[in-house]
Amino acid sequence: MEQQQRPRRTVPGAQAIARASDLLRRVSASADGASLHELARDSGLSRSTAHRLLTALRVEGLVDQDDASARWLPGPELYLMGTVAAARYDVTELARDIVRSLAVKTEESAFFSVRRADETVCLLREEGSFPIRSFVLSEGVRFPLGVASAGLAILSFQDDHDVDAYLERHPELPERWGRAHDAQPLRSRLAETKARGYAVNPGLIVEGSWGMGAAVFDRDGHPQWALSLTGVEFRFSPERRPALGRTLLAHAHQLTSRIAGARR
Repeated sequence: MEQQQRPRRTVPGAQAIARASDLLRRVSASADGASLHELARDSGLSRSTAHRLLTALRVEGLVDQDDASARWLPGPELYLMGTVAAARYDVTELARDIVRSLAVKTEESAFFSVRRADETVCLLREEGSFPIRSFVLSEGVRFPLGVASAGLAILSFQDDHDVDAYLERHPELPERWGRAHDAQPLRSRLAETKARGYAVNPGLIVEGSWGMGAAVFDRDGHPQWALSLTGVEFRFSPERRPALGRTLLAHAHQLTSRIAGARR
């Protein structure tokens, strides 16, 4: 006899929680807040559904709405939750002086990002002394793995089957970020990054704004964070990139060692 298939069980309310969580992430990722139109469009929800969920989150203090602009912003409860979670997950204090040193030595804007599921989230930004800057990245901004230099560095040190699974989960990358993010060119950049040790993003997010990134590893050798640099194209010339890469890798190694030591 054929074995009967058991009906798939779903957690009651899981879809609503997933939608609300997605809205929370999108609100938190926008430095100046986000409009209802933007949130509904980017989340794929109707305006009425997005508004209903946002209103419920506002009642709980998880989001707030600016009276003048009507834009949605992170709420006070998120701050309180974050301070509690920081004791376990936050390593920004370990990274702060290293990010500052990276900015001073290169004169470019320097960043510290963490992997969160299939994205990187910027945790720290330190401005360099060079007067022309790129504003592609700032605290709270998220990018899919393999798009910004931080995520490219992290993804390049994943096992091949993890990269395959990631690309299968995200067929939308070329449509959203351009044909340079088709599977084949992305795999080529990953291979180059792994061989070189650091990632180079040649203006693929914003034309003329270049980035470089190096992975930071946990005690088990998994890439969970990244240091990165961004700046205008002529500051990342072929002659200067090797020196920037060496400085970036030295700082990433220092932070990897510091994180491992702090978590023993």
